[in-house]
Amino acid sequence: MEDLFGSGGSGDDSDDRDPGQDTSSGRQAPPLAVRMRPKNLDEVVGQQHLLGQGSPLRQLAAGAEAAGPAGPSSVLLWGPPGTGKTTLAHVIARGPGRKFVELSAITAGVRDVRRVMDEALTARDLYKTTTVLFLDEIHRFNKAQQDALLPGVENRWVVLVAATTENPSFSVVSPLLSRSLLLTLKPLTDRDIEGLLLRAVSDPRGLGGAVELSPEALEHLVRLSAGDARRALTALEAAAGVAFGDRHDHPKDTDDGGSEPAADTDAPLVVELRHTERALDSAAVRYDRAGDQHYDVASAFIKSIRGSDVDASLHYLARMLEAGEDPRFIARRIVISASEDIGMADPTALQTAVAAAQAVQLIGMPEGRIILAEAVVHLATAPKSNAAYMGINAAIADVRAGLGSGIPMHLRDAHYQGAKGLGHGQGYKYAHDAPHGVATQQYPPDDLVGKDYYKPTANGAERDIAPRLEKLRRIIRGK
Repeated sequence: MEDLFGSGGSGDDSDDRDPGQDTSSGRQAPPLAVRMRPKNLDEVVGQQHLLGQGSPLRQLAAGAEAAGPAGPSSVLLWGPPGTGKTTLAHVIARGPGRKFVELSAITAGVRDVRRVMDEALTARDLYKTTTVLFLDEIHRFNKAQQDALLPGVENRWVVLVAATTENPSFSVVSPLLSRSLLLTLKPLTDRDIEGLLLRAVSDPRGLGGAVELSPEALEHLVRLSAGDARRALTALEAAAGVAFGDRHDHPKDTDDGGSEPAADTDAPLVVELRHTERALDSAAVRYDRAGDQHYDVASAFIKSIRGSDVDASLHYLARMLEAGEDPRFIARRIVISASEDIGMADPTALQTAVAAAQAVQLIGMPEGRIILAEAVVHLATAPKSNAAYMGINAAIADVRAGLGSGIPMHLRDAHYQGAKGLGHGQGYKYAHDAPHGVATQQYPPDDLVGKDYYKPTANGAERDIAPRLEKLRRIIRGK
């Protein structure tokens, strides 16, 4: 059988090669993620908003002649890990008359940057070659290191492709930011990842059709990749390695007591769910984001918070996160729970929930799980009250029933000309002029006088609100 992980070879022992071994040279083949790196922009997965005809990226990839003197010379790629920043840099470097140089902001210093600039200037003047400098994690460069890039960028000694996972507005110096085109990469969708995995299975650069993915295994790989193309391909390679090992380690018994290969070695090897689970040391979470599991787990999550079971709440949170649920969906459910089930029993719960939703949007995953967990613990352990929720429901029910006809004349707007002649505002009592800032006055329509919508519980902060509310109603209603 052709080697799943490297180039093919010949010989009777070809089926016994170790995964990842390139038998034609005796060396390890490059990782699947490297082998599947696109050769041109048409092979890039996702980011279609940046790859239209005539876009700056296509101009850069086409070379100086296509871009012209007004074309972009340097770009800042901002996006989550695994969305194609390094890939785009390699594609740009494949343009005519280009050479590729890569630096990491973690290990490179000012001296390394200046050396690249000097070599780039020499290559341009002597060999008519443009240097594409890919600088990964530019946000880790300090001001002096970033300033060292400016001469090369400004004078076009290099085409700088800088990648960052943090907002460049805060992590890149202004002179460099103003001289570069900022492009925002979006997280890859499940469909993007699925297409990438299927291409890697069939492409000669990848597994060359030697394996097939079962639907369950494909779904598991897509979920665990969390929109990261590199993670998806690495996981696929590991799962194929497990399946490859199983074929050789578990021969099928024959009728004469001997053994034979477990399957036809010329047939594609099927990578199943059990292979992905073993390769990734992660059980597949039975969770369908478009079906019953989505709603059932979310329902159990909210009901556990409502029931003050913090441990069950964290379990369902973990279950959704591990299944690849959108953290923004979870954050929205938490905000709703803070108002519906906790309400005024702990008014700070809503503040925590909203702050968590904003923080998750800002930070993303996987760190966002910590923020969501903090909000869930707060809500699950908080005193509970649905009094505000029940109050608005009761008020809406009365409005829909036709109650609440008219507005008392003294509450109507009296600012426009002629309003006072209609009696608007006459007899209105300014609450701040009354003792304690509370005046005896009718506020609801005539047919709703004395109607109580909000009925505070004895839980949490509402325990103190209840007696105060009773006094307020007594004063306002003149009882």
